[in-house]
Amino acid sequence: MPTRRICGDNVCYLSFASRQLFAVIFIIASAGHFNSSTIESAVQHGVPMAGLLVPLSGLIALAGGLSVLFGFHARLGGWLLVLFLVPVTVTMHNFWAMSDPVSFQIQLTLFIRNLLLLAGALWIACYGAGALSLDALMARRVAEAA
Repeated sequence: MPTRRICGDNVCYLSFASRQLFAVIFIIASAGHFNSSTIESAVQHGVPMAGLLVPLSGLIALAGGLSVLFGFHARLGGWLLVLFLVPVTVTMHNFWAMSDPVSFQIQLTLFIRNLLLLAGALWIACYGAGALSLDALMARRVAEAA
């Protein structure tokens, strides 16, 4: 009887590495959401209740990033990252409101970066973490027990 391949053509290893790199961005960035300079920046961008919302957004980014990193409830983690990215992108990287050309370019670049991150988060929210994840391990165990 042939064995079923979990990782055909090493694609699962590429998926795993990509997921890890993607998640680390949010895990590292979340730490900055707990310092006063980030909260101050949010206040300057007109974020209401920044003292509450900025740390809350840091917790959402951290939870989503860890979920994606380990592939544990990764679809939910992807949606948490979407929940984080949409308001942050529109509020903090509003390039259209910049009068200074340098600020305009910086915020435009950050806005586009966040759109790319949003695409990745939506991909994970839709398709999950892949074969090398806790989600896949748990699904295999459930299938074997049945």
